[in-house]
Amino acid sequence: MKTFYHSTRGKDDLVTSKQAIRAGLAPDGGLYVSDRLGEDRLDPRDLADRSFHDSARWVLGRLLGDYSTEEIDECVRAAYAGNFDTPAVVPLSRLGQGWLLELHHGPTCAFKDIALQILPHLMLKARSGDEEDVMIVTATSGDTGKAALAGFAGVAGCGVTVFYPEGKVSDIQHLQMATQAGSNVAVCGIEGTFDDAQGQVKRIFADAQLARRLAERNVRLSSANSINIGRLAPQVSYYLDAYAQLLRAGAIAAGDEVDFCVPTGNFGDVLAGYFAKRMGLPVGRLIVASNSNKVLTDFIGTGIYDRRREFVKTISPSMDILVSSNLERLLYYLADGDCEQVARLMSDLEEKGCYRLPQALHERLRESFDAGFASDEETRSTIRRSWEDEHVLIDPHTAVARCVQERIAGGGHQRVCLSTANPYKFSADVLEALGKDPQGGDGFACMDRLQELTGVGAPSQLSFLRDAPILHDSLCAKGEMTHFVERACARAFK
Repeated sequence: MKTFYHSTRGKDDLVTSKQAIRAGLAPDGGLYVSDRLGEDRLDPRDLADRSFHDSARWVLGRLLGDYSTEEIDECVRAAYAGNFDTPAVVPLSRLGQGWLLELHHGPTCAFKDIALQILPHLMLKARSGDEEDVMIVTATSGDTGKAALAGFAGVAGCGVTVFYPEGKVSDIQHLQMATQAGSNVAVCGIEGTFDDAQGQVKRIFADAQLARRLAERNVRLSSANSINIGRLAPQVSYYLDAYAQLLRAGAIAAGDEVDFCVPTGNFGDVLAGYFAKRMGLPVGRLIVASNSNKVLTDFIGTGIYDRRREFVKTISPSMDILVSSNLERLLYYLADGDCEQVARLMSDLEEKGCYRLPQALHERLRESFDAGFASDEETRSTIRRSWEDEHVLIDPHTAVARCVQERIAGGGHQRVCLSTANPYKFSADVLEALGKDPQGGDGFACMDRLQELTGVGAPSQLSFLRDAPILHDSLCAKGEMTHFVERACARAFK
């Protein structure tokens, strides 16, 4: 059965999931959603015997209904069969009184690999029989960029252009992008924040004149950010797999609720958990963990979303975000599909910088979500305590989540903290959190010192970067991003 999608801001134009994935963003600026979410519900008793691959097939088969069973199976095998350093893909381990879901075992050592290793394959299936080239245009706060570059490099008929905020990602994150090889890839730092980059990318998608110019060259744009449903859908799989692992460990019985604490900035990672809950997974509370850019904490607490605040540069840079794009999808479902209401809220955010939820919607939000934030000092303390007390090395984003999870009272459920990145992506900050002065060393000097201190080896995916040549050093103002995209298209599709 085909699964049709439409914009969060209007239901007039229905598209298939393949068309939604190719487009990335709806023409009116909204995000693609399906009204069939939750019609097909899983039975928790079936999960214990499922592998990650099995869960991914089940999820994608329900959310991307116009892909055949054979197409989904091919995409899952291509993405996960040999690209992760553990057969489990997302292993679950003990951490204190709770659990740690390790989402960083892919080629770029971040949770974005779960989706961005499969998105290129989904995109190719969506393009089948179409001669049109696709340029992926993405803004990144640190991890999406490299994961998108690694996923789409060398993919026939596709190019990828990544924009990141210059000086606001870690040394290793920057090197991961700057050293990416491939004739179809382009990387550019911008003067500003991730929100500046993301906002301009959305304007690029809405630029009708640019679309016409690119169409003359047989090129269209799409996205690898979680605004693309093809990026969001695969992330639902690891919530099901975490539950399956808890069943196999004897930690829960089928039907028991499980809480998940998620470090997030753009809201896609935790929204995937909400999708899983709508699809029948026994999810108790979804805890949204933020750093000092705590716009989501304030929103969930008060019902007021207000981005008019000072941007704070933190040691968890992938969460340094003030405009959480994926929240729009949640608003659509909370409002029972009221597109006009969603459009009004998004208009208020664009024009006024804030909006207030009606009381009924805020109450529905609070039924599923809790929230909290951690300062840099609290984050460092959590990293140090996790190492000294339990000999578990975690990165700053995971530490934010653990800190928030411990602060919010539990309801007797098992609790899973999502670990979204390998600590060696942030060696200097982790080293400092363990009480050692980085002494101004670069990412690799800090990586070496952290290995010596802990005896935990750095992943080869990161350590090889020290000898990789810099291939991308472009910088531009946000107003120049459109021109950069056009030049990237000209290079990629000669």
